[in-house]
Amino acid sequence: MLKILFVSLGCDKNLVDSEVMLGLLTEKGYGFTDNEEEADVIVVNTCCFIGDAKEESVNTILEMAEYRKNGQCKALIVTGCMAQRYRQEILDEIPEVDAVLGTTAYDRIIDAVEEALKGNHLLLCQDTGRLVLSDAGRILTTGGHYAHLKIAEGCDKHCTYCIIPSLRGSYRSVPLERLTAEAQKLAEQGVKELILVAQETTLYGVDLYGEKSLHRLLQELCRVKGIRWIRVQYCYPEEIYPELVEVMKKEPKVCHYLDLPIQHASDRILKRMGRRTTQEDLREIIHGLRREIPDICLRTTLISGFPGETQEDHEELMAFVDEMEFDRLGVFAYSAEEDTPAASMPDQIPEELKQERRDEIMELQQEIAFEKAEDMVGKELWCMVEGKIADEYAYVARTYRDAPGVDGYLFIQTMEELMSGDFVKVRVTGAEEYDLIGEIADEFTE
Repeated sequence: MLKILFVSLGCDKNLVDSEVMLGLLTEKGYGFTDNEEEADVIVVNTCCFIGDAKEESVNTILEMAEYRKNGQCKALIVTGCMAQRYRQEILDEIPEVDAVLGTTAYDRIIDAVEEALKGNHLLLCQDTGRLVLSDAGRILTTGGHYAHLKIAEGCDKHCTYCIIPSLRGSYRSVPLERLTAEAQKLAEQGVKELILVAQETTLYGVDLYGEKSLHRLLQELCRVKGIRWIRVQYCYPEEIYPELVEVMKKEPKVCHYLDLPIQHASDRILKRMGRRTTQEDLREIIHGLRREIPDICLRTTLISGFPGETQEDHEELMAFVDEMEFDRLGVFAYSAEEDTPAASMPDQIPEELKQERRDEIMELQQEIAFEKAEDMVGKELWCMVEGKIADEYAYVARTYRDAPGVDGYLFIQTMEELMSGDFVKVRVTGAEEYDLIGEIADEFTE
């Protein structure tokens, strides 16, 4: 049996594409390995959203090319955003690459493998308006108790710093009935938490149904037996609407958690970014969410050092972060991406200053996050067990306030025997920086 090594880089949306490809390859009878030296075929699913991601993708391709040149590997295939953006350059400059699949061609992975093994070079980068709808069963790489559900592809926002619309195309929603069917399959495999992802989740359904329909989708997903939590990510703040908030309030399965990528708080910089909010808009939206859902956990992402950002703009952003006290926050130093309007703007900021400003924001947020963790002491929360700590009577878990991979953990000290995916009620007894420590409050029944 031929063995395939799969390397998935970048965002959760890319990970879903990887899991679909793994499902297609499994149905065709291929085996898998995590050992580069044993692999007959290597697939690298790439990202190039910012400079660091692009560098990681290039380095990974070059590393795998060595196994294609000198090892057992008979075919090297590159997929994803970098494949879409630099398709011909990859084939021309890295001769070890046998096939390139763009962002809307990953369902052709079988063709790519078969042609590459025959010694043929293949370049498949189809129309970015195409929506891949595969009926193959996904092979989950998240441990099986949670899974990402990609509800749409592409983006229509065209922020001045972002290359995604040209790589992923315009916004296309996945039909509601397909998503509920996929959720049912995932639940039957033991998935208990669904994490809804897209370039922007809040506009779900506008293209198909003529109106925002994320609330309808959530209502349908809440009916899926076996699903305990539904988490929504990547909500553009200006697109949050009353029906969505109502569903979050009323449906117990929908986590009181939202990811709002605001990017900045200076009106001048927001306008240069092509964003559709002002600082006052953001303030009203955040206050409104906290008023309607008092225990909501809000995560955001920011960009430091955007072209033209002055010290005053930076200080205005710092003051806004201090005032809003986001529960979770990440900061990226601005990365100038070719073919974006921002890359050719005047007043580009020196790299060192971008990083300094990023670090200042993160230091401020650290103080806020540590205080918020301390405020959780004494509270009782349901959490999902992620796994056991080796050689200790302790487990790693997440609360509704913690998305996997980006937020903190809750460490449970107990003699009870727990399994990954179990839900237990925990009393928080302490805080350790971003993480919490707790003990089981009640007998668990799940």
